[in-house]
Amino acid sequence: MPLGEISRRLDVPKSAAHRLLATLCELGWAEQDPDSGFYRLSLRLAVIGQRLLVGTRIPDICQPILDRLANTTEGLGRIAIVTPDGLTWIAHSQGARSGLIYQPELVARVPLHTTANGKAWLTTLDRNEALARAVASGLGDTSIGGPRAITTKTTFSAALDETEERGWAVALEEAEAGVAAIAAVIRVGEQVVGTVSVAGPIHRFSPVMHPQVAEKVKSAAQELSALWPYRIAAPLRPATTARAATS
Repeated sequence: MPLGEISRRLDVPKSAAHRLLATLCELGWAEQDPDSGFYRLSLRLAVIGQRLLVGTRIPDICQPILDRLANTTEGLGRIAIVTPDGLTWIAHSQGARSGLIYQPELVARVPLHTTANGKAWLTTLDRNEALARAVASGLGDTSIGGPRAITTKTTFSAALDETEERGWAVALEEAEAGVAAIAAVIRVGEQVVGTVSVAGPIHRFSPVMHPQVAEKVKSAAQELSALWPYRIAAPLRPATTARAATS
């Protein structure tokens, strides 16, 4: 990003932005391209993030469970953790070895209104909060998601009702065309700490297969709940707004 754009976004003079960037470059958090003069983040932040993830012990404890789920369903298994601003992907496993293989988008933030993971987690929140978070993630924007993406709060609320009644979430061509996903929440006691899901092409994850796949996803979620090594503070909100979910 050029200095002028950084100055504009921060709403500070270019001279102040330049001093900040010079300090960040000196400390190794940013770097300047010698040809264009543009600034970019260095890999230092990513390295710290990797160290934090390893410190949670999620990779060594939870990855084998995710691998087993992916292999038995021949789909893409994923784990997301709850953070104050939503859900963040932290692990994945590819179970398909041949044929049509679904590859995830390389984003960390989970789109809440188009994914099974998002539905599973939002069902555990107060409905007003859940809908507000869905809107913030893009609910209502017809340019986001797949051909079956939900676009209204009324329809999305009904989908959350169905998810709560089943005990697991499904997204059928809501995130991407030709892709289906099933997810369940990971709980430690009464606290929801994350979600686990499996996704793949709809010819392998057709609606008739959803209940069978859901049982495997729920089993993985229960196992992860029992072994979950990482405790993270839940987003602060009034206790009266907590919504119990049957999962």
